[in-house]
Amino acid sequence: MRKLLFIIAIAFISSLSMNAQGFRAGVNLGLPIGDIGDFSSFNVGVDLQYLWEVNDGVEVGVTTGYSHFFGKEIDILGTTVKVDDVQFIPIAATGSINLSDEFSLGADIGYALGVNTGNDGGFYYRPKVAYGISEAIDIVASYSGVSVTGGTINAITLGVNFGF
Repeated sequence: MRKLLFIIAIAFISSLSMNAQGFRAGVNLGLPIGDIGDFSSFNVGVDLQYLWEVNDGVEVGVTTGYSHFFGKEIDILGTTVKVDDVQFIPIAATGSINLSDEFSLGADIGYALGVNTGNDGGFYYRPKVAYGISEAIDIVASYSGVSVTGGTINAITLGVNFGF
């Protein structure tokens, strides 16, 4: 956790000399896969980012948001059990590289704070690809993951980001 805070602090301090790009906000829907896929039916998330341009076509910044995995009802020995929802608040560094005027590749890396009871959180990572449909609106596809004790919580997501 200390290393993550250190990385975020360094990114923020070094960004003071960079050109400000501004805020981005987004929403996404996801399909849980891997370990969580057996216990969660779908995922909804919101993202908030602040980015700085460090070079032509390269941006870095900080990101946070909220991710909610909705628990399924599963049968255990003839009894239906409702699995608890799982929620996270990611705190991460983010970056992107523009491949063209429309396409960019990016990634978030940091720590996801567990919100629900018994959820300690874990290492957070999210590679993504974005397609710009206008100056301020991107369609974003991503793979998000949180490494937690005893497994991983992953989702394939599709969403939209709005730049301000």
